[in-house]
Amino acid sequence: MAAFFVSSNSFFHLKKLFLITKAFCPFLKQSQNNMSHLFNVKINDLAGNPMDLSLCKGKHVLFVNVASECGFTPQYKNLQQLSSTYKEQLIVIGVPCNQFGKQEPGTASEISNFCEINYGVTFLITEKIDIKGANQHPLYEWLTKKELNGVSNSSVKWNFQKYLINPEGQLIDYYYSITKPSSKKITKHLKQKQ
Repeated sequence: MAAFFVSSNSFFHLKKLFLITKAFCPFLKQSQNNMSHLFNVKINDLAGNPMDLSLCKGKHVLFVNVASECGFTPQYKNLQQLSSTYKEQLIVIGVPCNQFGKQEPGTASEISNFCEINYGVTFLITEKIDIKGANQHPLYEWLTKKELNGVSNSSVKWNFQKYLINPEGQLIDYYYSITKPSSKKITKHLKQKQ
């Protein structure tokens, strides 16, 4: 009879554990679903064609809000070098924005010509978007809001702020404009893949 009592007691505890787990599992599943995935974000390239960010899976991605008339504009050259040096590990994506000092006033063709002629840019450039404010693009909502990216809240302070994403589509960190594209803060993550 004593053995049966222990078994019943163990069964009771297992059943209680099951009910507690069952009660909390929907909550855990719901909180995971609340975090959207970067690869689901819709954005167009500079020519207006839809970009499929899921094609970036398996590589790091560096998003940089870019501008043609900024003191940091020479970073285009460094971004191109970074893109070329780590082409097996990294996809650089420039995101034109005219919200900081109105330093990206150009049309899509003007931006494209400027980047190609002055810096030989071959990395991806998106359409011009708002990265803050009431019309903030969903890409920058994801990059700047912890509830979406699961890592941190941030705000874009100026042109050429950088956001590094890992090959699984998770935010690693962000870097202010003064951080050069070749900084060890960025490249240390890329060298781990070599």
